[in-house]
Amino acid sequence: MTDAPDPFDAPAQSAAHLDTVEHAAATPDQEQPWGDLGLKAGEYQRIRDILGRRPTNAELAMYSVMWSEHCSYKSSKVHLRQFGEKTTPEMKERLMVGIGENAGVVDIGDGWAVTFKVESHNHPSYVEPYQGAATGVGGIVRDILAMGARPVAVMDELRFGDIDHPDTGRVVHGVVSGVGGYGNSLGLPNVGGGARFDSCYQGNPLVNALCVGAMKHEDIHLASAEGVGNKVVLFGARTGGDGIGGASILASETFEDGVPAKRPSVQVGDPFMEKVLIECCLELFAADVVQGIQDLGAAGISCATSELASNGSGGMHVWLDDVLLRDPSLNAGEILMSESQERMMAVVRPEKLDEFLAITGKWDIESSVVGEVNDSGRLTIDHHGERIVDVDPRTVAHDGPVYDRPYHRPSWMDTLQADRASFPLPATAAELRESFVTLLSSPNMAARDWITSQYDRYVQGNTAASRPDAAGVIRIDESTGRGVAIATRSNDRFTKLDPYEGARQSVAAAYRGVAITGAEPTAVTDGLNFGSPEDPDSMWQFAEAIRGLADACQELGVPVTGGNVSLYNGTGEPGRIDSSINPTAIVGILGILDDVARAVPSGWREEGQLLFLVGETRRELDGSELAAVNGHLGGLPPRVNLAWERELAQILIACSRDGLVDAARDVSEGGLAAAAAYGALRYGVGARIVLDEVCERDGLTPAQVLFSESQGRALLTVPRTEEPRFTAMLEARGVPFARVGVTGGDVLEVQGQFDVSLAELTEAWQAPLPARFA
Repeated sequence: MTDAPDPFDAPAQSAAHLDTVEHAAATPDQEQPWGDLGLKAGEYQRIRDILGRRPTNAELAMYSVMWSEHCSYKSSKVHLRQFGEKTTPEMKERLMVGIGENAGVVDIGDGWAVTFKVESHNHPSYVEPYQGAATGVGGIVRDILAMGARPVAVMDELRFGDIDHPDTGRVVHGVVSGVGGYGNSLGLPNVGGGARFDSCYQGNPLVNALCVGAMKHEDIHLASAEGVGNKVVLFGARTGGDGIGGASILASETFEDGVPAKRPSVQVGDPFMEKVLIECCLELFAADVVQGIQDLGAAGISCATSELASNGSGGMHVWLDDVLLRDPSLNAGEILMSESQERMMAVVRPEKLDEFLAITGKWDIESSVVGEVNDSGRLTIDHHGERIVDVDPRTVAHDGPVYDRPYHRPSWMDTLQADRASFPLPATAAELRESFVTLLSSPNMAARDWITSQYDRYVQGNTAASRPDAAGVIRIDESTGRGVAIATRSNDRFTKLDPYEGARQSVAAAYRGVAITGAEPTAVTDGLNFGSPEDPDSMWQFAEAIRGLADACQELGVPVTGGNVSLYNGTGEPGRIDSSINPTAIVGILGILDDVARAVPSGWREEGQLLFLVGETRRELDGSELAAVNGHLGGLPPRVNLAWERELAQILIACSRDGLVDAARDVSEGGLAAAAAYGALRYGVGARIVLDEVCERDGLTPAQVLFSESQGRALLTVPRTEEPRFTAMLEARGVPFARVGVTGGDVLEVQGQFDVSLAELTEAWQAPLPARFA
């Protein structure tokens, strides 16, 4: 048998022979396509210096994917270090596994642990929206599974282009179908997230998927190749030609002239295989037949072997001949780079191998022993009896290039920030009513039922809250009701106006979103989506946002447990205000609930309850949803006071614990107007809103009170019987609050200004957005 032609081989070399280590040493001047694989000239030379020779074509494939931006974080590492440097011992009290593993793990009490993480699959989702989004969900689920946890819920944060652009429908329908199709098939509830539209995402949609998993403390597993003689087993789906260098290269390059600079096949997912793989892996963990399991995601076998070997204390030898293939014509480089989905790699003690194979056989999952742990300190790989890889695994997986990219404050920032909200505010009752209805029907404020109806939110029976609630709530322990709340937030417009303050506000908003349920905010995961790191403007946005995130987490006392960086999200000319997407730092915060039955709902059910606005309202309309409706982006984002956010969270938690409130909404996008409307629409109970006290106290007009997006505010529903206790608690703390209304009826009325029936409001809110894609 002869090998198929190897696209990484030089033309002068016979296709019937592999490019071996021996051959590479003997042909130092052979040209190689390092530029086509995304490597820079200096990086290629560094590989040669590390090896003391030119790399074989298989080694070149490995280094190219593992040193890509997506896998190595080479442009972001110097800034991401702040998360560790600013994490105090107090912040680590509940942190069981932190940054650097497949996902972070948090102790939630009673012997239970929860792992959660967000990952992006942006560029593949533009090329092939359905499969790009579907495999994004599948990948993050496997990351959670590899920690030893059972996946219990997913969420997603989506960003699309202009809702009226002719290409937006293609991307939206494909992405939403992919998220729902994969998650529903796995039997995982989708409990929250968000979707927003902005022309800046036209060529760079964002698909950030989050997964939550649960386990007992003793079930936590970390992946490393330890134990000389232990077997390396590849199991799950067969390796195919889909996704050759997929996410690793595709996510590391920008788009040029509307098409990808690198367009390999996007990975193709099979959720039914993944569902079986989940159950199989959990049984393998329970039977104690594996030392550790590693997901094969970006960079495939290249990533799994090099990371397992690098995380261990010895080395590893792998033979590719026994990798089970869907396409037997794949050459060595393609086998190593393939990102075929639903594959895992396990390290198994020899005496446990038969038991391992019996379990995978029970689940009809194919397995093959493809390697063995040794004490060489090297990762060696053979193909057809020839040595094609001989590297120090750390140089591949962990010691890649690190760049301190130049960055500077963009020249256009002064002009942008000086452009304060100058559109006329509604003044008359008729104008206020029109603005209110228009806001609720705008693309970013309207209902998302047409998306969430495609997701199963209640499968498994442990969902206590989900979209349109402000946070997802999942029961972890059925016997006690112990569970977690998760909120994701990112105000991309605020972050455009000021990356540092905008990122801090994203943390504050997610923190508040968890606290309004009554949960104690505990840990953070983040999805960082920015432009090209080679553009000093975009790199400045990234550096400032990381500084803001790290500072905010430190002040709020919540550690970052892990996350994802996605760069090169831009299609415009560097140096321009529109050269990339709005800097989008998606923050997910997890909070702990002793009993999810006591989670505070996001809308009121009863008539005659009192509405209180806690927090101060200021003239802060720059970057707001009202500004967006008026086609304006400029000025400075609202101020954020993290000390107050922390106190507000404690007030909200105490109100839940002591039964002082029946409903709560954080006041964020759309201001008090949106919070009141969402609270009324949640269960179809109206309200009368009175603005006089806030207008007088804060010196504002009704329009400013309704539409300001000042931070650190919550709209709370208090039973009349609890008003004395509630107000006494707030007065004792000396915090600003005002009674702003009462619930009841089928109308939302702003006293002295206007009223809107809930029927009309529902019709406006549920504007038929999908019809605009037809």
